[in-house]
Amino acid sequence: MSAHTVRHRPSGLAFALASALAFGGAGVFARPLLDAGMDSLHVTWLRLAVAALILLPVAIRHRRVVRRRPLLLLAYGVFPMAGVQALYFAAVARIPVGIALLLEFLGPVLVLLWVRVVRRHRVSPAAVAGVVLAVAGLGLLLEVWAGMRLDAIGVGLALGAAAAQATFFLLGDAMGEDTDPLAVIAFGALVATVLLGALARPWTLPWGLLAEPLPLGGVPLPGWGVALWLGLVCTALAYFVGVSAIRRLSPQVAGGVAYLEVVTAIVLAWVLLGEALTPVQLLGAAVIVTGALIAQTAVPASPTAASATDEAAPGNTARTPNRPESRGPGPDQDRAAPERS
Repeated sequence: MSAHTVRHRPSGLAFALASALAFGGAGVFARPLLDAGMDSLHVTWLRLAVAALILLPVAIRHRRVVRRRPLLLLAYGVFPMAGVQALYFAAVARIPVGIALLLEFLGPVLVLLWVRVVRRHRVSPAAVAGVVLAVAGLGLLLEVWAGMRLDAIGVGLALGAAAAQATFFLLGDAMGEDTDPLAVIAFGALVATVLLGALARPWTLPWGLLAEPLPLGGVPLPGWGVALWLGLVCTALAYFVGVSAIRRLSPQVAGGVAYLEVVTAIVLAWVLLGEALTPVQLLGAAVIVTGALIAQTAVPASPTAASATDEAAPGNTARTPNRPESRGPGPDQDRAAPERS
């Protein structure tokens, strides 16, 4: 994280909620294509390809970033954009969807472990408590105990998706102030489109569906319009506001708030598709929201508050900006002030 980036909770939460809404709507807007017979891997590739096409002018404009941050661009395309999708879909082919989603959303837990063990940074108890509550709520929301069957390879693939998800938060925080996040996302989408193209084989995609009206919540929408929404809102915009949230909240806190994505997906499915929630699922949604609310308290409310906290911290010898300086010798001014440790 660049030293010049200031954590800012209000704007960070706004971006995080926008990210949850954009990402959470992906499943709902993909449903018409899936119901029409399009394979899930085809839908995923189409979503990334549309995003890459929309962001192509951004990539051309920022082409110099390829020379400055080639590894960042490659990693972003391989892990957060292609890796999560490919590993998750491979996992659900072997284990129940609920279990796979729960394991994938262990990504924020892995972020906490990375920050504490690898970076050796202190992790806020609020962030830890928020993520733990969110994981527990996710288990209730998905009712993972129903029809549980475990497959070692499937579990391993889902954990791989969790690791790839964790890189989304860590790479988002690693972008310097001299790197445009939208440029990273543009090149990441291009890399992911190429990589997943080898698996999805887009030449076998039923392109004719994009010209047909597809129902969403009783409203017929053109197939190309659904694909455009998936690429523009659920991918390009979702990743951009997600990275913006990470840079303002920190990876571990943004990871806790990101669980709202699942709640958003469930609520949208209920409103638009009529998929009702059980009482246990409603409880799980409430627990997730509680965890997200606790996690976000780990971030100072404003840059001013953060500065005040730093100034009050033991060992900070910086001069307080608004404190008037003494103009003349006082009773203790003839003695050197002891240095604070």
